[in-house]
Amino acid sequence: MIADVLGDAESRMGKAIEALRRDLGSIRTGRANPSLVDRVTVDYYGTPTPINQMAGISVPEARLLVIQPWDRGTIPAIEKAIQKSELGLNPNNDGQVIRIAIPALTEERRKQLVRGVHQHVEEGKGALRNIRRDAIG
Repeated sequence: MIADVLGDAESRMGKAIEALRRDLGSIRTGRANPSLVDRVTVDYYGTPTPINQMAGISVPEARLLVIQPWDRGTIPAIEKAIQKSELGLNPNNDGQVIRIAIPALTEERRKQLVRGVHQHVEEGKGALRNIRRDAIG
């Protein structure tokens, strides 16, 4: 019985930590990272679809992200979705691929990122506290 409760709590805590890792991984730093656009969804034939399910994403240089859609007809939709996202990125479309130059972070943007990281961490701590409380109680 105790082992079941402990196993369930461990499993739920692992999921909460993994969710926190995903959240922190999607925060824009000064370097290009394919996970930056993981949460951006594109209206693909009426269905919201993540970019990583419609295109190959690569990082040829430290500050350059290249998105190569498998269906070139989706390039304008992907470009529009990236512009509408809150990432503050400006995609460049050459008809075959979308290139995103990652700008250097300003001091103001760094402070916003720190606040965002603190918020994500606090949410993660709260989730772990709730799981522990449920397991004990």
